[in-house]
Amino acid sequence: MSDKPEYAKGVKGEIDQRPKRFYKNVDIAADGDVWRVTLDGKALRTPNGNPLILPTEALANVIADEWRAQVERIDLQSMFNTRLAHMAIDRAGRAGAELAAEAARFAETDLVSHLAEAPAALRDRQQASWGPLRNWAADEMGVRLKPVEGIIAHVQPEESLAAMRDHALALDAYRLAGLTHGVSLLGSAVLGLAVERARISAAEAYELSRLDEQYQIEHWGQDEEAMRRTDRHREEARALDLWFGALG
Repeated sequence: MSDKPEYAKGVKGEIDQRPKRFYKNVDIAADGDVWRVTLDGKALRTPNGNPLILPTEALANVIADEWRAQVERIDLQSMFNTRLAHMAIDRAGRAGAELAAEAARFAETDLVSHLAEAPAALRDRQQASWGPLRNWAADEMGVRLKPVEGIIAHVQPEESLAAMRDHALALDAYRLAGLTHGVSLLGSAVLGLAVERARISAAEAYELSRLDEQYQIEHWGQDEEAMRRTDRHREEARALDLWFGALG
């Protein structure tokens, strides 16, 4: 018998390198004050070999459902919250300062601080949608960003960037992972912060992040590749809502 991994052919003859589903039962189990997900009784670990420890029963159930949803092959790319748990444990728990700085960097060129120079209809839509969130971030979180027109970067107040870093650093590893992922998905520290603080949902924030794209679609239409990308990002946003909802 060959010791090479067994692969299957895809619909177009391409090799499917996703591993086969090797387990029958997915369960969750309490482990003191934390929770574990088990496959046929064996607890999951992260890619770095760390125990996959979850802070709430609800989050354990969310991740268990992702493993139950796998059919013949394991598609890790579709398991958004499993990957987010890996990030929380393997990165946020050990490199929190690095992730906090990463989240704060988005505030330097934050999407919601850049308004379109033209057309006026798009700029007005952006201001009406983003302005209240910029004000909220400034008043409630100390992250005050100056709005500008156009794509040229504008130097934002250092105290605002520091406020974003400080907030991120104060989070536990699981909320920090969610915040960092949200900021990256949305292209905005303000939108990511609003999701983490439950000011708006991730699904709402994603739609706010694509005002320019939606305006272009309304006037010029949308191609299939862009539609697939948007659908995938919407899935990620819905998964992020599950993540924060399960954290409580």
